[in-house]
Amino acid sequence: MAQRRPSNAPRVLAVQALMAVAVEDQTLTQAADAAAVLCNDPRDAALVKELCYGVLRWQPRLEAWLTRLVARPLKPADQDIKFLLLLGLYQLAYLRIPDHAAVQQTVEACRLLEKGWAAKLVNAVLRRFQRERAGIEAAVADDLEARYAHPRWFIEELRRDWPQHWQTMLEAGNERPPFTLRVNRRVQTRDAYLDKLAALGLAAQPCHHSPDGITLETPMDVKLLPGFAEGAVSVQDEGAQLAASLLDAADGMRVLDACAAPGGKTCHVLERHSLHMTAVELEARRAQRIRENLTRLKLDAVLKVADAAEVQSWWDGEPYQRILLDAPCSASGVVRRHPDVKLRRTPQEVAAAAGLQARLLGALWPLLAPRGKLLYVTCSVFQRENAAQIAAFLAGHPDAAAPPLQTGWGVTAGAGRQVLTGQGGMDGFYYACLEKR
Repeated sequence: MAQRRPSNAPRVLAVQALMAVAVEDQTLTQAADAAAVLCNDPRDAALVKELCYGVLRWQPRLEAWLTRLVARPLKPADQDIKFLLLLGLYQLAYLRIPDHAAVQQTVEACRLLEKGWAAKLVNAVLRRFQRERAGIEAAVADDLEARYAHPRWFIEELRRDWPQHWQTMLEAGNERPPFTLRVNRRVQTRDAYLDKLAALGLAAQPCHHSPDGITLETPMDVKLLPGFAEGAVSVQDEGAQLAASLLDAADGMRVLDACAAPGGKTCHVLERHSLHMTAVELEARRAQRIRENLTRLKLDAVLKVADAAEVQSWWDGEPYQRILLDAPCSASGVVRRHPDVKLRRTPQEVAAAAGLQARLLGALWPLLAPRGKLLYVTCSVFQRENAAQIAAFLAGHPDAAAPPLQTGWGVTAGAGRQVLTGQGGMDGFYYACLEKR
C-alpha cells in the first residue's frame, strides 16, 4: 500500500506547480494536473487545484497585501516561499479552512520545501495579516491592480477598448467559470441528456444560445458524466460552441479548421454535419489531443501537424468552402478559466499574437473557394486582435466582405461580434465572418 502523504503535502505540491508556471512557463492546466496526480486522496488533489487556481486568480491583490506585510522583498532564489506566502494569504482570505489550520500547515510546508528558516517569517506574516487585515485591505483599495486583481497593462487595454464595460469585464474575469457541456447530437438530443442528468440527481440547465449546450450547477469529474467515455458529451464553454452555427457548413463540404487544438470546435462541426474535414495543428502534443477527442466521439478528420500559415507544406491544392480560423491569441477572454494568463502574458506577446493572426489570415484566404466563408475566432477581448485585425484585413483585400452577424448575443465590434467576459455566462469570444466575393 502506498504511503499517504502528510496533510500539508497539497500546499507543497501547489507551490511546486505555481513555480512551474512562473519559472518553467508551463500552463496552469499542465502544472496543476501534474501536481494533483501525485495526491493519494481525491480531497488533497482538489485542494491542490483550488490553491493553484485561487492564488493565480487573485495574485495581483495578494501581492499588494504581501508588499505591506514584509519589510523587504524576498530574494529571487526564494520565489517558492513567496508563493507559499501568497498561498497562505489566499487561504485566510478566501477559503473556509480554519485560520489556525491554514497557518499551521502553511508554516509546516517550509520544512517540506527544505527551507525551515522561512517558518518564522511565514508564521509572522500570516499572523499579522489576521490582526491587520482590515487596514491592509483599506491601504490598497485605490490600487487598480489590487482592486481588480489584473495586471495594470491588462486593465489599461480593457479600459481603452471597452470604456463602458471594462470594470464589469474585470470583475467577471475573477469569477469561477460555469461547468458547461456540449451534447453530441449524433448520440442523443439535449433534452434526452438533461433527463439522464436529472435521473442521477445532477442539476443542469440548457444554455441560451447554443442548441447543444448544457450548464451543470456543480462541476464534477468529466469521467463521471453519463456517456462521456462513449462520446455522448464533451466539456466546452457556450461561447466556444457558437462557432459551429456561425460557420454555416453543410453536408459534403470541404472544411478546414486551422489551429484546431484541442479540437472542440472541430468535433462540434462534425457532430452537426458529414464533412470532408481537415484539421491543422502546429504542435504534435496538441494535435494528439485532437485525435483523442475525435476517437472518443467516433468522428473522422484528416489531421495534419504543420504550421497552418505554411500552406505549401500541407495543402493539397483544392479550395475549401468553409475555413474556421480559431486564431492564436492573448486568451484575455478566458482569464477566469485560465488565470495564469495574468501571470504569463505581456503586452509584447499580445502584439506578437496580432502579427501571427494577420499572417494566418493572409495565408489562408487564397485557400477559400469563391463565395466561401472564413470564420475568424479568438478567445480575446482586445480590439487589436479582433475588430482592428479584421478591419485591416478588409482594407487590404477588396475580394472580402464581412456581412453583419445577426445574433442574439454579444455586442457589435467592428465587422464582428464580441462576447464580453462573463456576458450571458460565457467566456469572452470574438467572431467575424468573411465572405469571398
